[in-house]
Amino acid sequence: MLAVAAPASSTTGYGEQLQGFEYPYPLHHFDLESQGQALQMGYMDVAPTGEANGHTAVLLHGKNFCAATWGDSIKALSAQGYRVVAPDQIGFCTSSKPEHYQYSFQQLSANTHALLSQLGIDKASVIGHSTGGMLATRYALLYPSNTEKLVLVNPIGLEDWKALGVPWRSVDQWYERELKLDAAGIRKYEQSTYYAGNWKPEYDRWVDMLAGLNKGPGHKRVAWNSALIYDMIFTQPVIYEMPQLKVPTVLLIGDADTTAIGSDIAPPQVKAKIGHYKVLGKQAAALIPGARLIEFAGMGHAPQMEDPAAFNKVLVEQLSQK
Repeated sequence: MLAVAAPASSTTGYGEQLQGFEYPYPLHHFDLESQGQALQMGYMDVAPTGEANGHTAVLLHGKNFCAATWGDSIKALSAQGYRVVAPDQIGFCTSSKPEHYQYSFQQLSANTHALLSQLGIDKASVIGHSTGGMLATRYALLYPSNTEKLVLVNPIGLEDWKALGVPWRSVDQWYERELKLDAAGIRKYEQSTYYAGNWKPEYDRWVDMLAGLNKGPGHKRVAWNSALIYDMIFTQPVIYEMPQLKVPTVLLIGDADTTAIGSDIAPPQVKAKIGHYKVLGKQAAALIPGARLIEFAGMGHAPQMEDPAAFNKVLVEQLSQK
């Protein structure tokens, strides 16, 4: 294991591709051409530490997360014989931040598929958390024959915020918002929304990761890509297409989660009716043919980080089921 990053009180920013922040496993880069640009995707490719079972697990991170936040799950899955691939999507973390990019979940799915093809992986179980759950759903819709199983961990996009009355923000407005991000604001938001009001010292590392990326030398490019990505998330809900999924699907839901894009500017009557994962998880499971729902009572947006041992036990069990 590599050395951990500096504590959240550090004033040192990280590079535009998160240079200076250590990942739990060796970091590789996949070079690709996309939208007329030469880009790079950072990723970890971890071999089984237990007896190889011939299966691959692909872990897709969320908006305010990175592949590194999957460290505990990578360890647990590799111990059970899985090859584990955890990429950073374009615009995030250790990957390129293009000056201009038309973000769509189809595009990010195609990029991920190209990476897996380059690695010689034809079929994999795809596990997506948060925004990564939206991406994993789109990936399974586009590439059902390449998706062995689909696991959605507190995915966002289980409701159409704009249709429910959340105000639209322009990309310029998102950009101005993202330029103001700092560690204190990130911590306050994550504690109230992601962790049901709780906080553990180990979460500080992830605040530092995000805050350091946002205050580093690529600050403006990072903020601009973040703004484009938020526009993608807000305008491309996947909930309407969940009934079309044709792969075995499991939902792993922390039922105390309250994440909802735009809730900070939504009118009180709108804010009151969005982000209720105790309801959203059940609604999504009912939409997806044959889906299984496992709820983590009292946990928030990131159960894999709140209680890694309990979460990874369930994840391994679900992946091994026929």
